[in-house]
Amino acid sequence: MNEKQKTTRATKVKKQKLALREQVWGKVDESRLWDRTKNDGYTTLPRTFPLLAQIMDDLADKGKPVFQTYLTLWCRVFDESFIEIKNPLQLASESGFASQRAVTTWNGRMAKLAELGFINVEAGPLGDYQYVLIYNPYLLIKEFNEKGEVQKGKYLALFARAQEVGAKDLE
Repeated sequence: MNEKQKTTRATKVKKQKLALREQVWGKVDESRLWDRTKNDGYTTLPRTFPLLAQIMDDLADKGKPVFQTYLTLWCRVFDESFIEIKNPLQLASESGFASQRAVTTWNGRMAKLAELGFINVEAGPLGDYQYVLIYNPYLLIKEFNEKGEVQKGKYLALFARAQEVGAKDLE
């Protein structure tokens, strides 16, 4: 599908969604809705993120899920896939860690994400995880699946959803 076809399809789908929304809720006050094209402070997420989350947490140590930490990183990254972390306590808090051991716990999750290969990290003057490179999670999960380390049902669900949304990374 070329760019013009993609734009035409997206416009058609948008019109269909808006027509259905109006049927369900009537006229909606647009000012009360989030519009990524009009509001700042957004990021792009794969539509498969909930499935990626489940698989990533399965790959981590039992009782030590990594996805919330990964999501926190993702929400700070731009298209260059690179983050500079200047305040680990802030990221620990955003990842859901609030005790006196928040940064220690966050460091453990960062280490696991790096061990699994979802991120690459380099130390800097502000800490062990000052520089973070985020890799394509689809490619890594595909590799884990090829080694038999992903639950078949979850991988099939991810693959099917990726196909549904047009993501080609798992092919």
